[in-house]
Amino acid sequence: MIRLHRLNGAEIVINAELIESIDSVPDTVINLYTNNRYVVKESMDTVYNIILEYKRTINTPSMENLNRSAIYRKLTGKD
Repeated sequence: MIRLHRLNGAEIVINAELIESIDSVPDTVINLYTNNRYVVKESMDTVYNIILEYKRTINTPSMENLNRSAIYRKLTGKD
């Protein structure tokens, strides 16, 4: 989920996995696979960078997950 702002300043949280396209006409319009459209204050480049950071965050293993993985390998003998 990414946090953006509507044109009136209200905050909105959008599921980044559902974004199909982003247009700049001149306002930034986010089109979802669900056919919903959102007009936001942030520029297209800003939204793109927010999505990239979101993707990096969800694809980076946490220390907790790494530790669980090490414990699993040790318990199962799969080192």
